Amino acid sequence: MKRVVVTGMAGISPIGSSWEQVKANLLEGKTGIRHMAEWDRFRDFNTRLGAPVTDFDKPAHFNRKLTRSMGRVALMATAATEQALADAGLLGDESIQDGRMGVSYGSSTGSPDAITDFGYMLLEGDAAGINANSYLKMMSHTAAVNIGVFFQLKGRVIPTSSACTSGSQGIGYAYEAIKYGKQKLMVAGGAEELCPTEAAVFDTLFATSTRNDAPHTSPRPFDRDRDGLVIGEGAGTLILEELEHAQARGARIYAELIGFGTNSDGTHVTQPQSDTMRIAMQMALDDAGLTPDAIGYISAHGTATDRGDIAESHATYALFGSNTPISAFKSFTGHTLGACGALEAWTSIKMMHDNWFHGTANLQEVDPNCAPLDYLTGTGREINTDIIMSNNFAFGGINTSLIFKRW
Repeated sequence: MKRVVVTGMAGISPIGSSWEQVKANLLEGKTGIRHMAEWDRFRDFNTRLGAPVTDFDKPAHFNRKLTRSMGRVALMATAATEQALADAGLLGDESIQDGRMGVSYGSSTGSPDAITDFGYMLLEGDAAGINANSYLKMMSHTAAVNIGVFFQLKGRVIPTSSACTSGSQGIGYAYEAIKYGKQKLMVAGGAEELCPTEAAVFDTLFATSTRNDAPHTSPRPFDRDRDGLVIGEGAGTLILEELEHAQARGARIYAELIGFGTNSDGTHVTQPQSDTMRIAMQMALDDAGLTPDAIGYISAHGTATDRGDIAESHATYALFGSNTPISAFKSFTGHTLGACGALEAWTSIKMMHDNWFHGTANLQEVDPNCAPLDYLTGTGREINTDIIMSNNFAFGGINTSLIFKRW
């Protein structure tokens, strides 16, 4: 078995695209939630809240030939990956183009604009809006494929399209590809672009927040007065590498990925099951050879939905009791779907190095139906730990848990 380390990281989020900017907003309690006035045109739409990335434009050096098959989700994924490769000291290194580096990357779906073009064709019988790149932008593996082509990577491509666990499964499957000797390096992560169709999915389930006139007060994971989730967007990329390969080239190492667990509920598509969530976390602990008391911080999935928060908190309590600090990054960025697992892994590793972990925004009074965990609030807490866990739980009852150790 090979050991797997993180040698590069980058993220694009509603609260910043550098760790310095993200941390400043976390400390100030400044979220990326906005009132989406452009959604007012949708009849019978309850939520008007979203978390857009407001500072992202296609990089000037991304030429048309390489980006004509990319919508916004693939553009953000590729830009985050370029930054992560640079962080790892691998950008422009031709050695990664010989097949030793692969891609394991996810999103819930492709770019909605392209999907709209096909929808118009089906409804109106008019294919005038379709071109050779329409499907390449629409397909669910658009991020993974475009990353591979842009950087001329010839290793295996593992597209993960599992809703809220797309990013964390991307990281987990990349870890396994290296651990079992199939690849030396992997681009791993996930991305999503903000679209009202994704908000509508949760709107029909009455799971979206309707605090439309007070965006800064929502979402409220684990809070008694939470009223639902907010959809966001972004991209996160980790560069995973076999330890010996990283050491041989003198790479800086942020963390070692030591545990991964994933399973599924097998019962209901939208009603999460606490017991299988617990089992996924236990699987990650078993993979790492750890007991629960070794974990110094847990990055919660924390969507601010009743069923999700309650099930997750009780699954966590069943393993960890009340002693392990926990907080929810989505309280600042909204639910970035395919990107959330990667963004949460990135920020958790950064916080572990800073010996400080953010609080959960808007968590003022814990819902008595949630388990009594050590919920971080306010400006967070200084915590010195070498091991953290990052969890995600998705539609379809798909559960993931990742464990990172400080290097």
